[in-house]
Amino acid sequence: MLLGWCCLFFATAAEHLVANKAEFDQAVAAARPGDTIMLQNGVWRDVEIIFTGEGTAAAPITLTAQTKGKVILSGQSNLRLAGNYLVVSGLVFKDGYTPSSEVISFHRNKHHLANHSRVTEVVIDNYSNPDRHEIDYWVTLYGKNNRFDHNYLTGKHNKGVTLAVRLDSEQSQQNHHRIDHNYFGHRPPLGSNGGETIRIGTSHYSMSNSHTLIENNYFDRCDGEVEIISVKSGKNTLRNNTFFASRGTLTLRHGNGNLVEDNVFLGEGEPNTGGIRVINRDQLIRNNYMEGLTGSGFGSGFTIMNGVPDSPLNRYHQVVNAQISQNSFINVDNIYLAAGSDAERSAVPIDSSLQANLFFQQNQQSPFTIFDDISGLAFSNNVTNPLAQGEPLQGIQATPLTLQRAANGLLYPTDPALARFGVSAELVPVSKEATGPAWYAKTTAITPFDSGNTLSVAPGENALAKAVAAAQDGAVLELQSGNYPVNSTLNIATTLTIKAAPNARVTLYPARSTLFEIANGGSLKLDRLHINGKSAPDAAGNTLIRTAKFGMLRNYRFIMQHCQIEQLNINHSFHFFDAGNRSFADEITLRHNRFANISGDLFRLDKETDDLGIYNVEYFTIAQNEFSDIGGALAKIYRGGTDESTFGPQVNFRGNKLQNTSLSSRNNQQASLWLHGVQLTDITDNTFDNSAGVIIQETIGEPITRLRANRFTSTPQPQILSAQVPLK
Repeated sequence: MLLGWCCLFFATAAEHLVANKAEFDQAVAAARPGDTIMLQNGVWRDVEIIFTGEGTAAAPITLTAQTKGKVILSGQSNLRLAGNYLVVSGLVFKDGYTPSSEVISFHRNKHHLANHSRVTEVVIDNYSNPDRHEIDYWVTLYGKNNRFDHNYLTGKHNKGVTLAVRLDSEQSQQNHHRIDHNYFGHRPPLGSNGGETIRIGTSHYSMSNSHTLIENNYFDRCDGEVEIISVKSGKNTLRNNTFFASRGTLTLRHGNGNLVEDNVFLGEGEPNTGGIRVINRDQLIRNNYMEGLTGSGFGSGFTIMNGVPDSPLNRYHQVVNAQISQNSFINVDNIYLAAGSDAERSAVPIDSSLQANLFFQQNQQSPFTIFDDISGLAFSNNVTNPLAQGEPLQGIQATPLTLQRAANGLLYPTDPALARFGVSAELVPVSKEATGPAWYAKTTAITPFDSGNTLSVAPGENALAKAVAAAQDGAVLELQSGNYPVNSTLNIATTLTIKAAPNARVTLYPARSTLFEIANGGSLKLDRLHINGKSAPDAAGNTLIRTAKFGMLRNYRFIMQHCQIEQLNINHSFHFFDAGNRSFADEITLRHNRFANISGDLFRLDKETDDLGIYNVEYFTIAQNEFSDIGGALAKIYRGGTDESTFGPQVNFRGNKLQNTSLSSRNNQQASLWLHGVQLTDITDNTFDNSAGVIIQETIGEPITRLRANRFTSTPQPQILSAQVPLK
């Protein structure tokens, strides 16, 4: 009887191919368990989809594409699903952004949630709000027993979590969601808080249990902020995920009793790559593999925090009963214990153990930094290779270690007697290929310089402007010998290199207030050029290179080497480089250049003065350059506020020669380098002759400031001002 009913039921299940929003709404209203609604192939622009229904476990209601990957939701489109046993698959969101606070939401409103529902093989590709600090989430899970799997999410450039699990009602707590086999592609540094890839809960509901399972996902260069995954609830399981070259950590920020196991962190030696940060009670961390992690501070390879006595929900709860076992730490630069210790965070970790872990440092330098009493951390039966200086911590035995890479790609001791230390030989890291939809290619996140065609450019009227306008992404413009008058501002909207041809002598004479404007999506590299500003208009505020004043959603890069810049002095404030408000550079690098006779500032990276932890550049490197007769500051860099979720700015000023620099009365700070809130400052082996001094204002976090082997002649000694502010 039951078999006959099932056959009858499936015989009546229907497929509805719909061509527009009105037809879709009619199909949804009529849908019954087992029905499938297919969106016709093509571009669906400015469509807000509300998918509701009541399917069953045996017969869900399905929304899919006529052909997976061939339905593009663009413009201002989004998707809300609510009901029971719903399935969504095969859709692509690109070329636009959500008109609401979410791209995909597992609820229609706070009263109508999705349960037992699934989103699979869906793509969200660079679907970012053009205002980088306008907040939205790409995916938000509400309700219970939902699954998000085999999806592709890449290129979130604006503020807001990529995927969030919400616990703001009883209907969404104890939810048992499953998030698996997803590809989380490149998320560029945001330059402020709000760049997490996944967040489970919030501090307000952190004492609630979520029971969310995050497994078999691939995180590829997820660099948004210091927390890649932010766990803010209890009883979650995070297992068998791969973190590849991702800057930040899996952070157990709030909530108790979470399990972190079988995860693989491959830093690839990239800056600020981290592992796991431990806070709160009863965390179980076992069989995780960490290799080549360079991060420090709260983004280190492994961190156990100090807590706040009787901590409020939004601060740091004491680490109690953390069980950390069978983990491998291979060439992890920094392991921080009792991190963040200060007058507020005085509750040291207690009743916790570290057992059967493997530590290996090829450089034989101890990775441990201890900030407070760690007697509450019981080390036993751990092993490390011998260190060059000092003894390892008690409970870590030093023994000769030789490692060999196994078939799973991980390193293990060759001595069988040491097999009991570190991760299991059975651990199989999830691969990139095993995640996301098979029909959508995983593309390179950032176009490298010099990766496209090389185009030869000869001197001529508007020759350079025409070449720039026609250049494809990654192209190289190779300029032949001669003078290049430039009568228009050159808009840089792709990754572009402009350089002199071999043995060529090239001089650019800009005739406008700005020579280059780096637009959204642009990055610029200059090589072996001579730029002379004598033909520029006599207008205060001329700027040789600037970013777009508005609409800089995407991060940019600027590199200049072996160039000569001179005579930017036709007026009293001719600047070299000016970053617009809310613009953000992944990298600004200058090597082996000469600057002379410039009236204004060289680098103005100080626009984010609203003290929200926002800043204009991540890595600022000035090395082996010569500066003479510069009126303004060489660099003004500002990061204000008390936010702790970012890595930068990081400044490396090395091997430069300064003569008669930064002495103009219009240089308000009267400094050659004015650095406010920089997190890592390295000023080494520079010569300052008859120049303004260096002023460094340390503010938030644990800034590192190094000044070494510098020579100061007729120049004030550097000022380092410290005003420590409690971290939030």
